[in-house]
Amino acid sequence: MEEVNPQSTTTRKEASMASKLKTITDNNQLASTIKESTQQIWLAGLGAFAKAQEEGGKMFDALVKEGEAMQKKTRDVADARIAAVAGRAADTWDRLEQVFEDRVARALGSLGVPSKKEVDVLSKRIAELTAAVQDLAQSKGKTAPRALTTTAKPAAAPAKKAAAAKKAARKSA
Repeated sequence: MEEVNPQSTTTRKEASMASKLKTITDNNQLASTIKESTQQIWLAGLGAFAKAQEEGGKMFDALVKEGEAMQKKTRDVADARIAAVAGRAADTWDRLEQVFEDRVARALGSLGVPSKKEVDVLSKRIAELTAAVQDLAQSKGKTAPRALTTTAKPAAAPAKKAAAAKKAARKSA
């Protein structure tokens, strides 16, 4: 039989106990480290939250200013495009109006209606002839009655004159 040394059993027990104590101590240190880290993380989160609240108002104001600037820029671009489209529309409208006026003038011309320019030329010629007649009448010593100012009447349509000339030609034939 083997002899059991009471000291060796004690040493083994002490070593086992020391090992357990070391494990417990290591576990306690690990727990303490984890607790400290957790506490620091918690405090960092609280600090971030406080900073966000503090900076939140400033950030909100900054975002509002950026939004206003963007809105102004967008409005300016839209106004410029609207002005460009309005300018093109006005040019198109002017061309359309000119085409319409030209066609109406041609239609009136084909019906024999004199143009404003032709009426103005005739009115000027009438005024010149009236002045010449008055000068002749005064040079002969006669007092000519003063010419009445009249408004120019539109000339008869040439188409009617042509029709009257055809009727006269038929009668004489």
